Amino acid sequence: MPMTPQDASARTAEICRLAPIVPVLVVEDVAHAEPLARALVAGGLPALEVTLRTPAALDVIAAMARVEGGVVGAGTLITPDDVRAAKAAGAQFGVSPGATDALLDACEAEDLPLLPGAATASEAMRLFERGYRVLKFFPAEAAGGAPFLKSLASPLPQIAFCPTGGVSPQNAATYLGLPNVLCAGGSWVAPKDMVMAENWSGIEALARDAAALPRA
Repeated sequence: MPMTPQDASARTAEICRLAPIVPVLVVEDVAHAEPLARALVAGGLPALEVTLRTPAALDVIAAMARVEGGVVGAGTLITPDDVRAAKAAGAQFGVSPGATDALLDACEAEDLPLLPGAATASEAMRLFERGYRVLKFFPAEAAGGAPFLKSLASPLPQIAFCPTGGVSPQNAATYLGLPNVLCAGGSWVAPKDMVMAENWSGIEALARDAAALPRA
């Protein structure tokens, strides 16, 4: 029997609690997948979001899924086909910039826990009505940043968020200090130049710093 949205959202919450930062990864070369995942996991960031923005993304998910200690998800899920392909590749959770009924239906049919995107109170309420308790706040900085997200905590205390989009080492602590934030998504822990240079020790160091960020 498929997971209910409530059960799936509970699993998403568990994943979000693994570390304060979920790396948002755009990986162009599958050869980088395993060493990148190992560096991030070793640095204390086990939940990894591989965005479906490159031709190699599904192969990257499959490779990272083999790394011990990692929990690999697929980001930028837009269509039901994306969901099915990500699940087949080994994704353990999904992340989307927004939410449509077709996308939610597909994730529920595939038993893929989803972190669906919301940028307004109405979007958050609609997802909550369907059973989703943990949402991606995207694009975080452009949509109002930490002040907007803080303002949702009182009227919508049942909903927790993972802000993504413009989150950086400079503002991550502000987001993580909010009572309705479980974690934040960030790309700075795996900068493109360090990945291309295969500077895995440097990426592990960035991950350690991110993993040490305090949460409310």
